[in-house]
Amino acid sequence: MFVRTQRLTLRPGWPEDAPDLAQAIGHEAVCRNLRRAPWPYGEDAAARFMAEFHDPLSPKFLVFEHVGGSVSLIGAAAVQRVGDSPHELGYWLTPSAWGRGYATEACAAVLAAARARGIRRVTSGHFVDNPASGKVLRKLGFKPSGPLVQLYAPARGAEAPCARYALDLEGDGGGQDADPQARMAA
Repeated sequence: MFVRTQRLTLRPGWPEDAPDLAQAIGHEAVCRNLRRAPWPYGEDAAARFMAEFHDPLSPKFLVFEHVGGSVSLIGAAAVQRVGDSPHELGYWLTPSAWGRGYATEACAAVLAAARARGIRRVTSGHFVDNPASGKVLRKLGFKPSGPLVQLYAPARGAEAPCARYALDLEGDGGGQDADPQARMAA
C-alpha cells in the first residue's frame, strides 16, 4: 500500500532502502527516543527493519518528502502490534525534517490507513524528555491514558519515563489534523 499526502509519500520498505534508512535514522538524537532502535544504527539494523515489511497491507511505511524534483527518505511511521500489546503508533523523522509538520502529516495518514483496516484503538507514547512527540500526539487527537511508565530504550541503554496516550479511531477519529487530501493505493 502507498499513501500520498500533500508533501509526502508513504510506502512499504524494500531491501534496497536499507542504506538510505541507515543514513536517515542514524542519529543518536533519533534512536534515543525509540523503544526498539539500537545505537549506533547501521545498515545491518536497517536490513533487519526492512525484513519486517512482510505484510503489504499493514499500515507500516517509510516516509519520503518531495522537494522540487527530488524525493528523499526522511522517516518511518506505523501502527502495529509489538508483542502482545495493543496497536501502537510509532514514528520517527531524521533531524533535518524536524519542525516542519511532517510527523503530524505522516501519522495522520497512517492512522487513516489503520482505521481503514478496522483498527479501532491505538496507543502511543513519548519519553518525557522528548516533548515534541507529545505535541504531535496531542495534535492528532491522542489523550493521556495513565501515569508515566518506565520503558527501556536500547539506544539509551536504560529505562526512561514515558508518557502514554490513546486514541479511539471509531466515529470521526483518526486525528484532528488528518489530511483529507491523503490518497491510498494498494
